Amino acid sequence: MKEVSKRTWGFYMTDHLYLRTRDLALAGHISVQQVRNYEASGLIPKAQRSPSGYRLYTQQHLVALKTVKSMVPGYGWQWTAAIIQALHRGELSTAFATIDTRHAELASKRLQIEQTLAALHTLAAQPAPLPGTYHPQRFRVGEAAKQVGVRVSALHFWEQQGLLQPLREQNSHYRLYDEQQMRRLHIVVLLRDAGYDSKVILSVLDELAAGRPEKAIAAVEARSEELTRTSWVCIEAMAFFQRYVSEFWAQHIFVRGSTL
Repeated sequence: MKEVSKRTWGFYMTDHLYLRTRDLALAGHISVQQVRNYEASGLIPKAQRSPSGYRLYTQQHLVALKTVKSMVPGYGWQWTAAIIQALHRGELSTAFATIDTRHAELASKRLQIEQTLAALHTLAAQPAPLPGTYHPQRFRVGEAAKQVGVRVSALHFWEQQGLLQPLREQNSHYRLYDEQQMRRLHIVVLLRDAGYDSKVILSVLDELAAGRPEKAIAAVEARSEELTRTSWVCIEAMAFFQRYVSEFWAQHIFVRGSTL
């Protein structure tokens, strides 16, 4: 291995391009134990060992560590681990497919949020009906579930959580969903599909019921901005990933039969 300065990368090294565990930890701003954990979980390659048994890390380990740290904020630990572990197994297609899947997931969430926002704007623009001017249709639970494409058990669960408050038939006590409850049901389905938990959905429903749709819209717009930041972090992380692959794994990549 090529000899380098003892001050390369800003910390002491041996006469060869080897880093001690504590040097790698210092450069990556993590603990020594975390370095060992990263190696054990396949987030950085296995280190060579000195004759005395000490781990010998290299520039590749440092770039791998920086790549992982750049990816976690956008991809999360689970996605990052799947991508990097596949790379370290030499399975480039699997790593790229996993990246594509994560990006597709973000795109799907963005579409859901846009649809939710559009729905909320539409709901906010609708004037409240005047009492006594119409006779709304009422659905039993099975019919209501069919209208929104979910199971009856979902409506029962949302009722338990306070998201729905169906009426009851006077004699049979069957649940009945009038226009107001069907409107709530449509909003619940939209927001559940967009990934919101029950507390957030209940807050949105309360704001809409109180005639304050602006707060509900603002909550969804904040989620949209958060998703945009996540996408940007993923783009930045891909610069680190591209460098890592190009420097240390390019021999595994082939384009039209030629190595990159």
